[in-house]
Amino acid sequence: MIIIIPIVVGIVALAVGIVATMAIQKSMARTRAKVLIEEAEREAESMKKTKLLEAREEELKIIADAEKQANQRMSKVQSVEAKMKQRELQLNQQQSENQRARNENENTRTHLEAQLAVVEEKKAELDKLQLKAQDTLEHISGLSAEEAKEKLIESLKDEAKTAAASYINDIMDEAKLTANKEAKRIVVQSIQRVATETAIENSVTVFHIDSDEIKGRIIGREGRNIRALEAATGIEIIVDDTPEAIVLSGFDPVRREIARLALHQLVADGRIHPARIEEVVAKVRKQVEEEIIETGKRTAIDLGIHGLNPELIRLVGKMKYRSSYGQNLLQHSRETANLCAVMASELGLNPKKARRAGLLHDIGKVPDEEPELPHALLGMKLAEKYKEKPEICNAIGAHHDEVEQTSLLAPIVQVCDAISGARPGARREIVEAYIKRLNDLEQLALSYPGVLKTYAIQAGRELRVIVGADKIDDAETEKLSAEIAKKIQDEMTYPGQVKITVIRETRSVSFAK
Repeated sequence: MIIIIPIVVGIVALAVGIVATMAIQKSMARTRAKVLIEEAEREAESMKKTKLLEAREEELKIIADAEKQANQRMSKVQSVEAKMKQRELQLNQQQSENQRARNENENTRTHLEAQLAVVEEKKAELDKLQLKAQDTLEHISGLSAEEAKEKLIESLKDEAKTAAASYINDIMDEAKLTANKEAKRIVVQSIQRVATETAIENSVTVFHIDSDEIKGRIIGREGRNIRALEAATGIEIIVDDTPEAIVLSGFDPVRREIARLALHQLVADGRIHPARIEEVVAKVRKQVEEEIIETGKRTAIDLGIHGLNPELIRLVGKMKYRSSYGQNLLQHSRETANLCAVMASELGLNPKKARRAGLLHDIGKVPDEEPELPHALLGMKLAEKYKEKPEICNAIGAHHDEVEQTSLLAPIVQVCDAISGARPGARREIVEAYIKRLNDLEQLALSYPGVLKTYAIQAGRELRVIVGADKIDDAETEKLSAEIAKKIQDEMTYPGQVKITVIRETRSVSFAK
């Protein structure tokens, strides 16, 4: 019992301590809550003031913007009012001027009417004096007025003819100068903007080999290999003493190319016998056909020409293996196409149509069949067959004057074809034919009376004719140059154009003794 009492007392004391501690903590929590509430109230008051200030600033900003817009509108209104006032003043001033002008016109008309009456009176008096003077003149001259008028008209006609002839000559000289200058500018500009490599081909291809031992294998036993190769390709194969070379001779360049490629494959493979030759030639022929089509497509793409018929594309590619006067036909056609496009652009025409006509103008030189038609007409028929436009067909057919030119594309193609063929280095001729053409030029000009000497210069592009000053006057020299040019056109064949220059020299010789 004695032991239990202290324990109870201890427990009571502990409970009292716990209660006291809880009371203290509760008091502290109330104090802390009160502090937090006060801080929250102060923070809310601060935020309220901040928001009020921001709202006030925004209100002031809106008021300032509104005042600014109102001022701008007021300025515009004032400006419009000022313009209206100025316009009103101008209208009032113009109305005053118009009224003054009307008054002046009325006064002027009245004055003119009075003057017109005076003029009519003077005119009547003048008519009387003129009749009197005419009677006097007829009496003095012994001619009537009609006779004098006829003589005067005849005199004026002669003077007018002389003046008109002089005026016409001046106009013609000026037109020639301007036309020549403009034509030269367009042609030179077209040539400068189009530069094409020149490929020279002939009827012989040289096939190079590594050693002369291969010649015997190509000939074969008793010549069977070479005979099989010639029969398969249609090309004459010349094996002679020329070291490390075999000559392939034939007029058709496509066949020569097939023979060259077939020989190359046969020599590289080493198996050369008739069956193998026929197999390789057939394979190479197919490859060349594919190359022809690919060349045609690539050419059309390079020139920006679309919608060509596949057969026309094949014929364009075939041009690669054809030459004309030593000039590669495909390169010539590409050059002509570019020249046509440039010249058409300079003249305000459609450059795409001109380029298309220029590319196809010599398509008649590479047909699969060889009918008895000029290549221009054949090309025109092929173009018509493959649905080309009428102006392009006409340009193809008329570039050598076989048909009448019906569109502006035709003379452009004709001129650009001549430019491409006549430029230096484009074509080559046999020396004998070249010399004969120069001699024919000189002899043709020498056949005219009054011609003393003739000189063909610039590779036959110009013919200079020297005439006697005592036999031909200046007026006849121009006529002579035109006659010689016409005769050359009618009787001779030549690429490009020939310039005829007639020179008349006057010499005065005296001796001092």
